[in-house]
Amino acid sequence: MDTALTRLVGVRHPIVQTGMGWVAGPRLVSATANAGALGILASATMTLDQLRDAIREVKSRTDAPFGVNLRADAADADERVSIMLDEGVRVASFALAPSADLIARLKAADVVVIPSVGARRHAEKVAAWGADAVLVQGGEGGGHTGDVATTVLLPQVVDAVGIPVVAAGGFFDGRGLVAALAYGAAGVAMGTRFLLTSDSTVPDAVKRRYLAAGVKDVTVTRAVDGLPHRMLRTELVNSLERSGRSRRLLHAVRRAAGFRALSGLTWRRMLRDGLAMKHGKELTWSQVLLAANTPMLLRSAMVDGRTDLGVMASGQVAGVIDDLPSCAELVGRIMKEAEEVLESLRAAR
Repeated sequence: MDTALTRLVGVRHPIVQTGMGWVAGPRLVSATANAGALGILASATMTLDQLRDAIREVKSRTDAPFGVNLRADAADADERVSIMLDEGVRVASFALAPSADLIARLKAADVVVIPSVGARRHAEKVAAWGADAVLVQGGEGGGHTGDVATTVLLPQVVDAVGIPVVAAGGFFDGRGLVAALAYGAAGVAMGTRFLLTSDSTVPDAVKRRYLAAGVKDVTVTRAVDGLPHRMLRTELVNSLERSGRSRRLLHAVRRAAGFRALSGLTWRRMLRDGLAMKHGKELTWSQVLLAANTPMLLRSAMVDGRTDLGVMASGQVAGVIDDLPSCAELVGRIMKEAEEVLESLRAAR
């Protein structure tokens, strides 16, 4: 299927696997790429050396295009971009809007820049700065999310910018792809659907929790890091919501220390990242400390398999997913469904 997205990044199908921390590693990204979609490597939870090794591993597994997701507000963002450029990565995605200077640096090296946004004004800003495309996530999406549904946000952004728009939040099958194209999008991005594949390294016990969830088992809470965060409702989430702020902050500081040990970051660099986060999102210092919770809570579930100690970021689509196909099976099925839907629409005219 030929769209502005497939032409821009050089993939066969207008489908993107999002850069989920602790989830979107070399195995999932390369399997997605080999299936003809765009795989995005999550770098925020990696050290610089781990990022370089992960990029090289993906390249050893596939010749297809793939991308790397970066935190634009990270103190070492420039170093991570340098690694991308050294290793020949052709697509850069961002969870937060990159600066105009960073976009210019990437575009000067012929890297495709695709920021993720949750509001029309943010899409307009990065488009004016030279972004090549924009990924728009509606409130149905997992992780940090807004409160505007994809069906409302997507057409707003499509009408506002003149670059390809990738739709995210609530997509899992061929019908959704056709719907997104009808709204004017150039493709769809999916996180939870790719997490729930046989190529995902997420432990089986965690995948079973996702598959058992209904739509009403996916909630939005501020208890983890002070920001709206969509995830599976569990006893841990209930406990965090019942806990007082002082208790949550104590746990947050402890987990921040654990993340420092894993990431190799100094306290000074973590403080700089926290300050950037505080100003970029107008957070209090209490919220910044709570935000330090998130990487370790996600790791507990997504890496260690501890559904009792970790949180499980999730889109609402978890409630309608009931299988674990390979990435090749998933992408093939979505494209087949999309063609069938389009054919039925043509026949009904």
